[in-house]
Amino acid sequence: MNSIINKSIENSFSYDEYRAFVSDLAKQNKTTGHEQREDLIHYTQLNEARLHRLDKTIHVIDEVKSVIENISKEYIWLVLTESWCGDAAQILPIINKMADLSDKIDLKIVLRDDNEDLMNLFLTNGTKSIPKLIIIDKETNEVINDFGPRPIGAKQLISDYKAAHGIVDETAKIELQKWYLQDKGISTQKEIVALMK
Repeated sequence: MNSIINKSIENSFSYDEYRAFVSDLAKQNKTTGHEQREDLIHYTQLNEARLHRLDKTIHVIDEVKSVIENISKEYIWLVLTESWCGDAAQILPIINKMADLSDKIDLKIVLRDDNEDLMNLFLTNGTKSIPKLIIIDKETNEVINDFGPRPIGAKQLISDYKAAHGIVDETAKIELQKWYLQDKGISTQKEIVALMK
Protein backbone atom coordinates (compact mmCIF):
# COMPACT_ATOMS: atom_id res chain seq x y z
CA MET A 1 0.00 0.00 0.00
CA ASN A 2 2.80 2.46 0.87
CA SER A 3 4.38 2.25 -2.58
CA ILE A 4 1.01 2.95 -4.24
CA ILE A 5 0.39 5.94 -1.97
CA ASN A 6 3.92 7.29 -2.47
CA LYS A 7 3.63 6.97 -6.25
CA SER A 8 0.33 8.86 -6.19
CA ILE A 9 1.78 11.62 -4.00
CA GLU A 10 4.69 12.04 -6.45
CA ASN A 11 2.20 12.62 -9.28
CA SER A 12 -0.14 14.90 -7.32
CA PHE A 13 -1.36 18.46 -7.78
CA SER A 14 -1.42 21.17 -5.16
CA TYR A 15 -4.87 22.73 -4.83
CA ASP A 16 -3.83 25.80 -6.84
CA GLU A 17 -2.36 23.60 -9.58
CA TYR A 18 -5.55 21.51 -9.68
CA ARG A 19 -7.75 24.62 -9.88
CA ALA A 20 -5.67 26.08 -12.75
CA PHE A 21 -5.78 22.72 -14.55
CA VAL A 22 -9.58 22.38 -14.25
CA SER A 23 -10.09 26.00 -15.25
CA ASP A 24 -8.02 25.48 -18.42
CA LEU A 25 -9.88 22.27 -19.26
CA ALA A 26 -13.26 23.99 -18.86
CA LYS A 27 -12.19 26.78 -21.25
CA GLN A 28 -11.02 24.20 -23.79
CA ASN A 29 -14.28 22.19 -23.58
CA LYS A 30 -12.43 19.26 -22.05
CA THR A 31 -12.61 17.19 -18.86
CA THR A 32 -10.35 15.06 -16.70
CA GLY A 33 -10.65 11.30 -16.84
CA HIS A 34 -10.17 8.80 -19.60
CA GLU A 35 -13.36 9.73 -21.45
CA GLN A 36 -14.09 13.04 -23.21
CA ARG A 37 -17.90 12.87 -23.23
CA GLU A 38 -20.24 15.82 -23.71
CA ASP A 39 -21.98 15.30 -20.35
CA LEU A 40 -18.67 15.09 -18.46
CA ILE A 41 -17.42 18.25 -20.21
CA HIS A 42 -20.67 20.01 -19.23
CA TYR A 43 -20.25 18.92 -15.58
CA THR A 44 -16.62 20.10 -15.60
CA GLN A 45 -17.74 23.56 -16.75
CA LEU A 46 -20.51 23.62 -14.15
CA ASN A 47 -18.07 22.54 -11.45
CA GLU A 48 -15.53 25.17 -12.45
CA ALA A 49 -18.16 27.81 -11.62
CA ARG A 50 -18.99 26.02 -8.33
CA LEU A 51 -15.33 25.77 -7.34
CA HIS A 52 -14.79 29.45 -8.13
CA ARG A 53 -17.80 30.47 -6.00
CA LEU A 54 -16.96 28.20 -3.07
CA ASP A 55 -13.28 29.21 -3.04
CA LYS A 56 -14.56 32.72 -2.27
CA THR A 57 -17.48 31.97 0.05
CA ILE A 58 -16.73 28.86 2.13
CA HIS A 59 -15.69 29.46 5.75
CA VAL A 60 -14.30 27.07 8.33
CA ILE A 61 -16.38 27.19 11.51
CA ASP A 62 -14.67 28.13 14.77
CA GLU A 63 -14.85 24.72 16.46
CA VAL A 64 -13.20 23.05 13.46
CA LYS A 65 -10.66 25.86 13.10
CA SER A 66 -9.67 25.38 16.75
CA VAL A 67 -9.05 21.63 16.28
CA ILE A 68 -6.98 22.12 13.12
CA GLU A 69 -4.90 24.98 14.49
CA ASN A 70 -3.96 22.81 17.48
CA ILE A 71 -3.00 19.53 15.80
CA SER A 72 0.42 18.29 16.85
CA LYS A 73 1.20 15.69 14.16
CA GLU A 74 1.91 16.33 10.50
CA TYR A 75 -0.49 14.92 7.92
CA ILE A 76 -0.83 14.44 4.20
CA TRP A 77 -4.38 14.83 2.98
CA LEU A 78 -4.50 12.93 -0.32
CA VAL A 79 -7.68 13.43 -2.35
CA LEU A 80 -8.88 11.33 -5.28
CA THR A 81 -11.13 13.30 -7.62
CA GLU A 82 -12.14 14.15 -11.20
CA SER A 83 -13.24 17.53 -12.58
CA TRP A 84 -16.71 16.27 -13.59
CA CYS A 85 -17.65 15.11 -10.08
CA GLY A 86 -20.35 17.29 -8.49
CA ASP A 87 -19.61 16.11 -4.95
CA ALA A 88 -15.92 16.91 -5.40
CA ALA A 89 -16.74 20.45 -6.55
CA GLN A 90 -18.64 20.96 -3.29
CA ILE A 91 -16.11 19.26 -0.99
CA LEU A 92 -12.64 20.11 -2.36
CA PRO A 93 -12.84 23.86 -1.56
CA ILE A 94 -13.77 22.96 2.03
CA ILE A 95 -10.86 20.53 2.36
CA ASN A 96 -8.53 23.19 0.95
CA LYS A 97 -9.75 25.88 3.37
CA MET A 98 -9.25 23.45 6.27
CA ALA A 99 -5.75 22.44 5.12
CA ASP A 100 -4.79 26.11 4.73
CA LEU A 101 -5.30 26.63 8.47
CA SER A 102 -2.28 24.52 9.42
CA ASP A 103 1.23 24.11 8.04
CA LYS A 104 1.00 20.57 9.45
CA ILE A 105 -1.46 19.55 6.72
CA ASP A 106 -0.07 18.98 3.23
CA LEU A 107 -2.94 18.76 0.72
CA LYS A 108 -2.29 16.66 -2.40
CA ILE A 109 -4.81 15.99 -5.19
CA VAL A 110 -4.75 13.14 -7.69
CA LEU A 111 -7.06 12.08 -10.50
CA ARG A 112 -8.98 8.87 -9.94
CA ASP A 113 -8.61 7.45 -13.45
CA ASP A 114 -4.84 8.03 -13.42
CA ASN A 115 -4.46 6.39 -9.99
CA GLU A 116 -6.51 3.22 -10.27
CA ASP A 117 -4.32 1.23 -7.86
CA LEU A 118 -4.88 3.84 -5.18
CA MET A 119 -8.60 4.08 -5.88
CA ASN A 120 -8.95 0.31 -5.59
CA LEU A 121 -7.60 0.50 -2.02
CA PHE A 122 -10.37 2.93 -1.01
CA LEU A 123 -13.54 1.70 -2.68
CA THR A 124 -16.95 2.60 -1.26
CA ASN A 125 -19.23 -0.46 -1.25
CA GLY A 126 -17.15 -1.83 -4.12
CA THR A 127 -17.43 1.34 -6.22
CA LYS A 128 -14.85 3.96 -7.26
CA SER A 129 -16.80 6.78 -5.61
CA ILE A 130 -15.15 10.19 -5.37
CA PRO A 131 -14.07 12.46 -3.85
CA LYS A 132 -12.11 10.34 -1.39
CA LEU A 133 -9.90 12.01 1.20
CA ILE A 134 -7.16 9.78 2.60
CA ILE A 135 -5.65 11.06 5.86
CA ILE A 136 -2.01 9.95 6.19
CA ASP A 137 0.39 10.36 9.11
CA LYS A 138 3.32 12.13 7.41
CA GLU A 139 5.94 10.66 9.74
CA THR A 140 4.86 6.99 9.64
CA ASN A 141 3.14 7.02 6.22
CA GLU A 142 0.27 5.19 7.93
CA VAL A 143 -3.30 5.76 6.72
CA ILE A 144 -5.19 7.18 9.71
CA ASN A 145 -8.63 7.31 8.12
CA ASP A 146 -10.55 8.25 5.00
CA PHE A 147 -13.59 10.36 4.18
CA GLY A 148 -15.97 10.38 1.25
CA PRO A 149 -17.49 10.41 -1.19
CA ARG A 150 -19.96 12.68 0.64
CA PRO A 151 -21.01 13.61 4.19
CA ILE A 152 -23.59 11.48 6.03
CA GLY A 153 -26.58 13.78 5.37
CA ALA A 154 -25.85 13.87 1.62
CA LYS A 155 -25.36 10.08 1.56
CA GLN A 156 -28.74 9.67 3.24
CA LEU A 157 -30.46 11.99 0.75
CA ILE A 158 -29.15 9.97 -2.21
CA SER A 159 -29.90 6.65 -0.51
CA ASP A 160 -33.50 7.71 0.22
CA TYR A 161 -33.99 9.05 -3.30
CA LYS A 162 -32.66 5.84 -4.83
CA ALA A 163 -34.95 3.76 -2.62
CA ALA A 164 -37.99 5.82 -3.70
CA HIS A 165 -37.18 6.20 -7.41
CA GLY A 166 -34.80 3.34 -8.24
CA ILE A 167 -32.22 5.65 -9.85
CA VAL A 168 -30.12 8.74 -9.25
CA ASP A 169 -31.31 11.12 -11.95
CA GLU A 170 -30.96 14.84 -12.65
CA THR A 171 -33.63 15.68 -10.04
CA ALA A 172 -31.63 13.82 -7.38
CA LYS A 173 -28.49 15.71 -8.41
CA ILE A 174 -30.33 19.04 -8.08
CA GLU A 175 -31.62 18.04 -4.61
CA LEU A 176 -28.09 17.06 -3.63
CA GLN A 177 -26.68 20.44 -4.74
CA LYS A 178 -29.42 22.19 -2.70
CA TRP A 179 -28.41 20.10 0.33
CA TYR A 180 -24.78 21.23 -0.06
CA LEU A 181 -25.88 24.85 -0.43
CA GLN A 182 -27.90 24.75 2.80
CA ASP A 183 -25.23 22.83 4.72
CA LYS A 184 -22.50 25.40 3.86
CA GLY A 185 -19.78 22.77 4.26
CA ILE A 186 -20.33 22.35 8.00
CA SER A 187 -21.06 18.60 7.93
CA THR A 188 -17.95 17.92 5.85
CA GLN A 189 -15.79 19.97 8.22
CA LYS A 190 -17.10 18.26 11.35
CA GLU A 191 -16.85 14.75 9.89
CA ILE A 192 -13.26 15.25 8.71
CA VAL A 193 -11.94 16.63 12.02
CA ALA A 194 -13.70 13.81 13.87
CA LEU A 195 -11.62 11.34 11.82
CA MET A 196 -8.39 12.97 12.99
CA LYS A 197 -8.99 12.53 16.73
